[in-house]
Amino acid sequence: MRRKPHNTSVPGSVQSDRGKGFGGSLVAGASVHASLANEIGARIVRGDYPPGTILPNEAKWSETFDVSRSAVREAIKMLMAKSLLSSRPKVGSWVEPRERWNLLDRDVLSWYASAPDREAFLRTVQEFRHIIEPEATALAAERRSDEQMEEISAACREMGEASSLAIRTQADTRFHLAILRASGNELLVPLGVLIESALNNLFVVVTRETADVHHAQKLHEAIERNVRLKRPDAARAAVRKLLANTDEVIGRDRR
Repeated sequence: MRRKPHNTSVPGSVQSDRGKGFGGSLVAGASVHASLANEIGARIVRGDYPPGTILPNEAKWSETFDVSRSAVREAIKMLMAKSLLSSRPKVGSWVEPRERWNLLDRDVLSWYASAPDREAFLRTVQEFRHIIEPEATALAAERRSDEQMEEISAACREMGEASSLAIRTQADTRFHLAILRASGNELLVPLGVLIESALNNLFVVVTRETADVHHAQKLHEAIERNVRLKRPDAARAAVRKLLANTDEVIGRDRR
């Protein structure tokens, strides 16, 4: 049975935001309604508006952020499409239970990664990787084409030659997505694209926290080598070794 929405006074509510607009949070290049959806969505995911909370009405949001009511309506529609909100006439919009949220949506993942409970996000991404990546990499070692192998190898090289954290992180993400594509499983390709922002956020944290980047690079090179030499068992083992190292880095960050 659907739980009845409830009114709740929460941190970051409109009472404390009146007249502040976006407070510098306007997304570059985005429309007003997309920026508004980004602001409200981030507040929902970080817990400012718990599930069941009835959100302010159009007039209140319009006053709070100094935007038109039509922009508010479009923003609410965007968040409903991501399953964060539901709406009903004479009731308004309320936050859906967390299990209904579309966590594979790029925006929702980005908000999730930016939420205060970063540790939970990192654990969730790592669990996904443990489930998917070892077997996907073994399949890539069996099925990859020469063109796919070049893409994997190029990303690995770029990681080693990176002159900044941002460049290394981008190459790291490309490396793992290229392996998913090379697995030859059609379901993994769109899944990889969907979680791209999650991997990118994870690798930013891991790379920043890893003192021995050289060691991490060697672990990636072992994966690349075994995929290139078409050794599925060794490739699977190399991925598990990398994942164990990442788990250790996340554990150190927690302590």
